[in-house]
Amino acid sequence: MKAKLAFSVSLASSIAALFLFRSDLALSQWTAMGKPPASGFTATDPGVRGGAAGAGGPIAGLVGTQGNLFTDGLATFGETDTVGTGLGPRMNLDSCGGCHAQPAQGGSSPFTNPQVAFANQDGGTDTVPTFLSASGPVREARFVQNPDKSPDGGVHAIFTITGRTNATGCMLSQPDFAGQLANNNVIFRIPTPVFGAGLIEQIPDSAIVANAASSAAVGAALGIHGKANITGTTNNNGNDGTVARFGWKAQNKSLLLFAGEAYNVEQGISNEIFMTEREEDLNCQFAATPNDATSSDPAVADPRSDIERFAVFMRLLAPPVPSTDTPGGAASIANGGVLFISTGCQLCHTPSFTTGPSTVAALSGQQVRLYSDLVVHDMGNGLADGVSQGAAGPSEFRTAPLWGLGQRIFFLHDGRTSDLVTAIQAHSSKGSEANSVIQMYNALPETSKQDLLNFLRSL
Repeated sequence: MKAKLAFSVSLASSIAALFLFRSDLALSQWTAMGKPPASGFTATDPGVRGGAAGAGGPIAGLVGTQGNLFTDGLATFGETDTVGTGLGPRMNLDSCGGCHAQPAQGGSSPFTNPQVAFANQDGGTDTVPTFLSASGPVREARFVQNPDKSPDGGVHAIFTITGRTNATGCMLSQPDFAGQLANNNVIFRIPTPVFGAGLIEQIPDSAIVANAASSAAVGAALGIHGKANITGTTNNNGNDGTVARFGWKAQNKSLLLFAGEAYNVEQGISNEIFMTEREEDLNCQFAATPNDATSSDPAVADPRSDIERFAVFMRLLAPPVPSTDTPGGAASIANGGVLFISTGCQLCHTPSFTTGPSTVAALSGQQVRLYSDLVVHDMGNGLADGVSQGAAGPSEFRTAPLWGLGQRIFFLHDGRTSDLVTAIQAHSSKGSEANSVIQMYNALPETSKQDLLNFLRSL
């Protein structure tokens, strides 16, 4: 045991030594480039990267009808639902594409939050709660506890169909968000990008588990000890004992399950996975249940349900393409990539995996440069939301994939900041597994921090 501990400490010391070497190297590179740091220079977030989206299209290598399946799924993903097609009775928005819009369909929360305009759309009588703003992120709200203090954790839809076209006779009130906010009982989640989701789905469980084990010794010396969110545990869907990987707490196993839950929770549309209406007031039911289902009409050319189309769209959606079109240029970005490793960021944000065999050849044996280990880590009391999902506890979250980060506007699970520096610092708080890594980041010269920030915005 002592030998193993000594080995772990030695590995951690090696990381620290490499970090110091790379910090000095970064300073010399800036000088060699004729760009010595100005007096009082402070590293800052370069901001949302401009230029082409580099995302939103199909994965390369699709054959036969696969391209058509992607196109059909994309169209359905962007459709707006109405009361007549099952929208509501309680919901957060009326389309998948409205939430997943930045920088293209399948992305994250856009610059202008569509929820604000939606509050009174089609005659709606809802008010906009204080935690939403036109310039803020799309959000869902969850209550931490029930009135009897037992765990809640579920989504409480923000809007209703009351007053909207074709919702005659439905009279629903919005949740008492003001009261729950006053009781510190509300937490938020923002949309996770689904670019490259099919590649993530195709990573073998064994690869995720082996990756976590391979870095366990070094991680333990730095206080890092992540775990996979295994299905079959309390509050998780499924009982097959495999690794779940989608959602902020890696609570969903597959893209079909992910699509079915989101359709029901975010738009109030029941489907063949989530059959029950989340609001069963008979005065507010204007479509047959489930609202979305496989067609049994032989005259329908494509009988697939919407959630099947969503799943195929996400499965065949290409990963985001990195870019060097950021301040600092290629040399700064390259050095930032080295610093990303030497400061220990890669111990959770694993740079890449390789997919296993797939029925879709374009997804087989592919490198997945997602920058995530897909397991959950304790992020401390600063980020804790008090909600448990499966094996993920109240302060535990899946390592967020960083690919596409260069064009994201809002960061962290609740979208609390648009500043990458603030997001990095939020990783450090009492009980967080990232504390040692953030200490090493904080010890970097400001020029080195800038390189690292430039690298992250290049992804």
